[in-house]
Amino acid sequence: MLSWGLVLLVKATCNHGYKNFSGAIMNLGGYVIFLNGLSGAGKTTLSASLVEQLEQNNQTVTRIDGDVLRGMLSSDLGFSRRDRELNLKRASYVAGEVVKHGGTVVCAMIAPYQQARDQAKAHVESCGGRFVEVYLSTPLEVCESRDPKGMYAQARQGVIQGFTGIDSPFEVPSAPDITLNTVDATPAQSLQQLWLELEKMSSQSNVACIQKVLK
Repeated sequence: MLSWGLVLLVKATCNHGYKNFSGAIMNLGGYVIFLNGLSGAGKTTLSASLVEQLEQNNQTVTRIDGDVLRGMLSSDLGFSRRDRELNLKRASYVAGEVVKHGGTVVCAMIAPYQQARDQAKAHVESCGGRFVEVYLSTPLEVCESRDPKGMYAQARQGVIQGFTGIDSPFEVPSAPDITLNTVDATPAQSLQQLWLELEKMSSQSNVACIQKVLK
């Protein structure tokens, strides 16, 4: 039988998260939620919605958006493979510094190369964090039909060179933690699906934490 003191220790150690939709505690401290996929797949919209929901639940979140990152920290980089990989390396460094202190990061980037994604994951994990790869599998033809910034059209016309999905490759993630297809889902439905998957992960982490405390 557990003593009340031990019960309180378990709760203090494992439940330092925030309330989810059902009112239970969901702990995502130390997590990097990494959304990747083609331009127009829905990464920016979904990441913004996720951050908003987390903040409504009193969670402090750092958001890293690929376009913003290029404007602020990577304005010196182009779109060669080397530069794309360096851009992701910078993002993973920032994310690693956040998770070292138990923070939560939501990152949205195209990140087209498997090796670079693997390296980003390894870096986050070396900082004590958990890297959750969320692949938005929205097909190219759908992304191109959306084309909110007109970049696919420019790429097809040859105005933009090295555009991912047109004349630059996108390597489909080999083993993403979560896969979402936004074709037949509204942004709210995509958020709900992502949230439910994160709830499962959080629940599993809390069980493992409790087992560790009780050893």
